[in-house]
Amino acid sequence: MDKKHTKHTNLVKKYNDNFASNEVAILGTKCGVIADLVHEVSAKLSQYNLGYFDASHAKDVEQNTLSEYTFHHEGNLQIKTISPVNKYEQRLQFYNHNFVFINGNHYQGAKQILILDDEKEASVKKRLDQLTNIQFIIKLNEDSRYFDCLLERFPNIKNITSYTINEIDKISNHIHNLIKENIAPVKGLVLIGGKSTRMGRDKSELVYYKKPQKEHVKELLENNNLETFYSVRDLSTSPETTNEIPDTFFNLGPFGGICSAFQKDPNSAWFVMATDVPFVNNELIQLLLQKRNPAKVATAVKGKNKEFPEPLITIYEPKAYGKLLQYLAQGYSCPRKMLINSDVEIIEVDDNLIRNINTPEEFKDVIRFIKKL
Repeated sequence: MDKKHTKHTNLVKKYNDNFASNEVAILGTKCGVIADLVHEVSAKLSQYNLGYFDASHAKDVEQNTLSEYTFHHEGNLQIKTISPVNKYEQRLQFYNHNFVFINGNHYQGAKQILILDDEKEASVKKRLDQLTNIQFIIKLNEDSRYFDCLLERFPNIKNITSYTINEIDKISNHIHNLIKENIAPVKGLVLIGGKSTRMGRDKSELVYYKKPQKEHVKELLENNNLETFYSVRDLSTSPETTNEIPDTFFNLGPFGGICSAFQKDPNSAWFVMATDVPFVNNELIQLLLQKRNPAKVATAVKGKNKEFPEPLITIYEPKAYGKLLQYLAQGYSCPRKMLINSDVEIIEVDDNLIRNINTPEEFKDVIRFIKKL
């Protein structure tokens, strides 16, 4: 029987709502009320990277002939663009946001917050088909009523959680839960595909603690309940290869291994570990997991006396995948360069805890040190 022809490679898709990875459309009242609510809630959730997607109400605007980017040194950016709205471009623009609010009067979000405004019954009736996944109701006034069209379409709508517009703390907390529900699980990745040129033999096979270091590192991650894989250059011929991720980005070293893991699962964060850091222990693994900041691109360790973070003892969030690919497109295959120039959570630790072992002499010194413990 002939195999069915497929035009495109069947890649694992990154999870997205309509315009962003996690979004909610707010509709049912005036645009100004929606914008004010978004800004009040955002002030309560400033630890996250939040976005607001709205439409301009300006009239008689001349067509842009170029894109303008006006920066302020405090980080403010005003954009004028020639780009039209479409979900694929918006997903790229909103890639770094943990959560995006949408003005549902103009664009349809995958999740919705419905505001009950007695003056907007006709508007809500017109948008009933956009109400596909109502998260909660906000009443503009204590006695705001449920419209007949809502009761007819959603007989159980009164059972949906509701707040009044002035209960900002409760509304913010509910949205906070929507953000936390979307935080990616963490998987482990042990890098064993290196050439070990200076060591003269495979560093992942060196024995510091009565077993090959690759097995020791894998156990460290697995003991913290992380499903863990080996990053390898080529898939082995062994039938038991389900815990290996072969490079699909070739000749890029650790950078390629990390990208290959994200290609396999772009919806998980990856705790990346090298095998040439034998003093990394369970306490350090737990520290990174406890201090993990999923609102950032990554959570990385840095030696207290070092200038830069250690890219191979790092938790990379799903948004790091797009960042890495952007650097690759510029001709860079150094994960540290991406970390240095991105919004990253840094955890400072003792330099010796993350010391690299690269030569036979260094290996012998470590073995002598371990034996004295």
